[in-house]
Amino acid sequence: MDQLNLPAFDYRTRFNQGKEEIFDPVRRKFVALTPEEWVRQHFVNYLVSCKLVPPALISVEQTLTYNTMKKRADIVVYSRKGNPLMMIECKAASVEITQKTFDQVARYNLTMKVPYLVVTNGLVHICSKVDFENSTYAFLAEIPGFEDMGS
Repeated sequence: MDQLNLPAFDYRTRFNQGKEEIFDPVRRKFVALTPEEWVRQHFVNYLVSCKLVPPALISVEQTLTYNTMKKRADIVVYSRKGNPLMMIECKAASVEITQKTFDQVARYNLTMKVPYLVVTNGLVHICSKVDFENSTYAFLAEIPGFEDMGS
């Protein structure tokens, strides 16, 4: 798998019926090790180890409804009160982060209404704070820590 711009961590993999899987500590099961999953697992580890997000407040592949269609947010961080704080869209390292990528997570946010949006391919991480009152985004130089998100 690709070298990412995220901290290395100890992970468990296995082969199941000839396919490589990685253990997801949030979902508590092995899942297919795709390039996108590689980024997702690294980003979850980054949230827990660097941004001090409690693992119990992270949801992976959170189902949401957008225009009557079922979609999945890659990662959602919740506050201690159960309110969604941050939504993260993960792409494989080979996928360029574009306006279209950001628009995808912004559309999902019409349903979730989280104050922080992140798009990452494991190499580039773009974070924005949503101003719902003025319908604008402010791009941030750094991803905020859990306590700074208004947890």
